[in-house]
Amino acid sequence: MNKSFRRIVTGHDAKGNAVIQSDAPPERVMTLPHNGPTFYEVWNTRESPARIEGSSGEPHEDGVKLSPPRNGTRIRVLDIPPENAVRPVDGAAARELFASIGASDAMSDAGKSRHPHMHRTETVDYGIVLEGEITLLVDEGETVVRAGDIVIQRGTNHGWANRSNANCRIAFILIDGKFEDGLS
Repeated sequence: MNKSFRRIVTGHDAKGNAVIQSDAPPERVMTLPHNGPTFYEVWNTRESPARIEGSSGEPHEDGVKLSPPRNGTRIRVLDIPPENAVRPVDGAAARELFASIGASDAMSDAGKSRHPHMHRTETVDYGIVLEGEITLLVDEGETVVRAGDIVIQRGTNHGWANRSNANCRIAFILIDGKFEDGLS
């Protein structure tokens, strides 16, 4: 079982003083089917610039969604288990995984992609590996990303393959984006 972490949220009291609003693990946690990754949804914003209100909490959201809200951001932590006999990686399982997070349209053609988890979103994502390692796959290349490494993923077709024997924990900050002509 993966260990959670604290999510500390600050805000303001009625007098405008800075306060700690909450100090607890993230409330929305979801492990995808087929021994898939565990999503820890940390926070999201719904506009830019982000609204800063005195004591409001995180905007409501039904379930776990891959992309950030339109014009917003999302921060999440993912625990990605190794790919092995316990975690099969095939096209049908991948379609089910992406459908469960509202992202069927983000998937690349599983029959033609380098990996069944290849996908593309209209976002800029900052991925920071916290522990373990994972292989970043793109259409023409791949690289192993280790603890402390940071990936800036800019709307490219990509996938993540944990070819190691240990969990990989990676934090993502996702920013809603817009493809320029010719990239959509």
